[in-house]
Amino acid sequence: MNALNKSQDHARTSVIIAGRVFVPAEDVESFVAEARATSYPLAAANPGNVLMSFCVEDAATGAVTVLEQWASQEALDRHVATREITALLTKWGPRIRNEVRRFAADEKDPSA
Repeated sequence: MNALNKSQDHARTSVIIAGRVFVPAEDVESFVAEARATSYPLAAANPGNVLMSFCVEDAATGAVTVLEQWASQEALDRHVATREITALLTKWGPRIRNEVRRFAADEKDPSA
């Protein structure tokens, strides 16, 4: 087995969640504060979470940038299945235009 094949054997697939959500402009700060207060501690407690970020991109339009990285789909599923995240999505879901997408990213060198 050559070095190229060996590095391919150690490749892993991460799940990336990235994009924007649009919240009514008057609610954008409340949404981000609640999303951070709910999601950040749960993600930190989930060993499959690599990155979690919500940030106001444009308060006037209610644009919020969402970026998450998970070690696996199973880790993301555990996060979304918590009662806290279910409650957050139930509360805000009807008021959000969601342009967030899920991507699978093959990592050949996770330390890079």
